[in-house]
Amino acid sequence: MSKIRVHNLTKIFGEPTGPAMQLLKEGLDRKEILKRTGLTLGIANVSFDVEEGEIVVVMGLSGCGKSTLIRCINRLIEPTAGSIEIDGQDIARLSDDQVLELRRSRFGMVFQNFALFPHRTILDNVAFGLEVRGMERDERVERAGESLRQVGLEGWEQAYPSQLSGGMQQRVGLARALAVDPDILLMDEAFSALDPLIRRDMQHELIALQSRVRKTIVFITHDLDEALKLGDRIVLMKDGYVVQTGTPEEILSSPANRYVERFVEDVDKSQVLTAGTVMRDAGAVAFLHEGPRAVLHRMEKVSYSSLLVLNRDNTLAGYVLAEETAEAIRRGDRDVCAILRTDCPRVGPDEPMGQLIGLLADVRVPVAVVDDQDRLLGTIVKSNVLSALADTRGRETEGGRAEDPAEDDREVPAA
Repeated sequence: MSKIRVHNLTKIFGEPTGPAMQLLKEGLDRKEILKRTGLTLGIANVSFDVEEGEIVVVMGLSGCGKSTLIRCINRLIEPTAGSIEIDGQDIARLSDDQVLELRRSRFGMVFQNFALFPHRTILDNVAFGLEVRGMERDERVERAGESLRQVGLEGWEQAYPSQLSGGMQQRVGLARALAVDPDILLMDEAFSALDPLIRRDMQHELIALQSRVRKTIVFITHDLDEALKLGDRIVLMKDGYVVQTGTPEEILSSPANRYVERFVEDVDKSQVLTAGTVMRDAGAVAFLHEGPRAVLHRMEKVSYSSLLVLNRDNTLAGYVLAEETAEAIRRGDRDVCAILRTDCPRVGPDEPMGQLIGLLADVRVPVAVVDDQDRLLGTIVKSNVLSALADTRGRETEGGRAEDPAEDDREVPAA
């Protein structure tokens, strides 16, 4: 069961909503609904799941509905239709008191503006949610101090917000959300107000923090690079609709439509795609116990000048070269152990493609992609990387290039 399940979630601003809902069912878009009813379609038939411990990034241009969505998830905004399940419980059916308790115990919120109390110390700001819960001071001071240590602000407990930089204040906001030990973090444009360098540092901090605390996070942003860096999966929105959901690699390599293509066309694909994306099946390989005649015959059959060599358990042992294999035959060797080269370049499937480019420039054999047990998953040669890069450039030039995704006026169909 998913930690969060959003199903057919719709929000229409204004009353009565009935006529607008009927027009939505008929397939009319946001502009036409506004023109006919005077009501604003915030989000329409939005559906996606968030697994426990996952970071799902919701992104899109201003006005796409992403902030409306996150406020519906914790019912700061009441949805018009659809359901929001937390651990299988539809929170749209909860009373106001139950929702308030849910926010206090299950959700942590981090906003774009830091929302710190200027007259309170950093420690007291972080402890505020615990104070509202009625926790004794000694306990909440201990919890707040631990949260500050988690975000790297130990020693700043008695400072005031005005004494901290913007990045440090955002860390305080994050510590305050963590102090209540929520299951779920909702982060609405949390880093958008920060300078680029500080923003990058906060992104790295969140990634490091997530590796330790494994919270379920819904992160809102309009920045594609931020989404690609942080998201396990991305929900891309336009005009209130979800246009594509997938991993960063899926969205980059298989955009659902021209709108998504325009969104991702300026991304440096080499810094996002990984070895696991561009690798190919290893094809012919040799085994350490095989004789050199059999190995050379296999090379000649597939026109390879080298072969990767595996142990009996399919772990990578190294590689052999054709000319050295022929020499082993002349010597009468019974296996390829004497000619095995162990300096075979190898990477894990998560290695960024940008790192592979430099590696491939200096090697004469394919780069091996291996798992944590050193078992061979596939290989990469220069043509694999060039093909992946050319695929992106081909899409950019096909049919011309737009200035902005927002210029795509084709409507998104109702789900």
